[in-house]
Amino acid sequence: MQVAIILYDGFDELDAVAPFEVFQNAGAAGADCEAQLVALSDREFVTASHGMRVGVDGVLDPETDRPDLLVVPGGGWNSRAAQSAWAEAEKGEIPDAIAALHEAGTTVAGVCTGGMLLARAGILDGRPAVTHGGALSDLRKTAAEVVSARVVDDGDVLTAGGVTSGLDLSLHVVEREFGSDIADAVSTEIEYERRADPFDG
Repeated sequence: MQVAIILYDGFDELDAVAPFEVFQNAGAAGADCEAQLVALSDREFVTASHGMRVGVDGVLDPETDRPDLLVVPGGGWNSRAAQSAWAEAEKGEIPDAIAALHEAGTTVAGVCTGGMLLARAGILDGRPAVTHGGALSDLRKTAAEVVSARVVDDGDVLTAGGVTSGLDLSLHVVEREFGSDIADAVSTEIEYERRADPFDG
């Protein structure tokens, strides 16, 4: 499973790094799984919301690249920061890429307010979904069906609540795709106890 985690200036560090570590640990535990950090433009690094500078593995081209899973982190939505998920929603390039990849068959997962980028892409319309608690009112203004859950699995679209819920989402995907033994091995390795069963759409 090829996992692409899309980065943009102002993304929340843990929204991206936690899933990256989970998927890489799954690969180390025997799963056919590899994660990459990608951007829509050719750049050496991306600056996250708390100032961490993160290197990028490559450019994601929605017209030619077909990752099995696209993970979309949130960040800065609630404060409407100049560099944030909100800013990327307004620009439109990331929502367009999300929509194109989903239409081409890629499963898409939104972590925290990354779910708002999924909503802007139109792929949450009529689907159960969740986002960071501070953005739920914004999500309710969309065509998504807002549910009370930490992780929502609607098949080819998944969403998760606040920042640390990316761990639960990623571990759920690992279990769904590779089985409970691999997911348990990863949980043990990172010393994390999953907090809730996902809402199954």
